Amino acid sequence: MSEPELPDKLYFKIGEVAKLVGVKPYVLRYWETEFSVVRPGKTRSSHRLYRRRDVETLLEIRRLLYGERYTIEGAKRRLRELGRAPAPTAGTADGNDLRARLRAEILELYRLLEEEPGTQRQLTFGDRRPR
Repeated sequence: MSEPELPDKLYFKIGEVAKLVGVKPYVLRYWETEFSVVRPGKTRSSHRLYRRRDVETLLEIRRLLYGERYTIEGAKRRLRELGRAPAPTAGTADGNDLRARLRAEILELYRLLEEEPGTQRQLTFGDRRPR
């Protein structure tokens, strides 16, 4: 599958994108529901307007699904690895570490608030531990 030459435009209508990507418009609408990275804007009359970055991402999705035969989930993972999809949120494996660190900081702040008034401790930004 060769990459089509994208016209020098900022916005594309769904029909134009469908021709460029080589799929039907209903496939693009389905991909919007599956891939959160593809979020076209809409006009007042609810027509989709895709940005150039959206079209490039859709071309990559087509390549992964049709060219390399990835599943939808596999393509999502691959886009994340390539830096084209949003990073996992706090509920996922990568977010658990962040959640644990935030929880520890909040508990430390809570302990500091419970200390006797008049006891002074200084926090530094580097290690976030009281001195």
